[in-house]
Amino acid sequence: MKEHQDSSQATISPVQPQSIKKKGLIREYAESIAIAILLALVIRTYIVQAFKIPSGSMEDTLQIGDHLLVNKFIYGTEIPFIDKRVLTIRDPRRGDVIVFEYPEDPSKDFIKRVIGVPGDVVEGKDKKVYVNGKLYVNPHEVHKEKDMIPKEVNPRDTFGPFTVPADSYFVMGDNRDRSYDSRFWKFVRRDQIKGLAFIKYWSWDSEKFRPRFGSIGQLIN
Repeated sequence: MKEHQDSSQATISPVQPQSIKKKGLIREYAESIAIAILLALVIRTYIVQAFKIPSGSMEDTLQIGDHLLVNKFIYGTEIPFIDKRVLTIRDPRRGDVIVFEYPEDPSKDFIKRVIGVPGDVVEGKDKKVYVNGKLYVNPHEVHKEKDMIPKEVNPRDTFGPFTVPADSYFVMGDNRDRSYDSRFWKFVRRDQIKGLAFIKYWSWDSEKFRPRFGSIGQLIN
């Protein structure tokens, strides 16, 4: 007896090699992109981040249009959802150029130089800065205004004395006469600091519409 063949049985077509290869290629690209994005997020969050200088408060150390890289792990890595840093290499020091959340508006990033560390007494007298009673002179500071503003009018030239609290820092711009800094709004908390600015990787002069080649690759100190 001949076997009866079910005419309703579907015919299964073999999968074309080209289709398998195409799906494998798409998956490979997707995995590579996902890994690249993950690595970029990890690097940006914990290792290094790029910032651009929008104002002249740090002239002549940093100019408008300078693009910087900031070391985010030197002061310790922040653990998400808990107020704690681990693997700290060192604490911020006097003279460090740091990027931090602006205390009066955390959505903005500011960059200034550390002048006073926890426990320091910082005071300004006629454009001169004293730390713990001794004259503190930073070779990068500049004064572009000749007038002297009384303390009663404005703390730009004469301020304090201020004692820097624990886990806080007193910061100032190198362009002393044109910087809005700790003289006006006091201190930066340790948890507001994002990292240490260490190198310029690009610089664009918008007035002359050309790169500042001499600034590219320059270390920040």
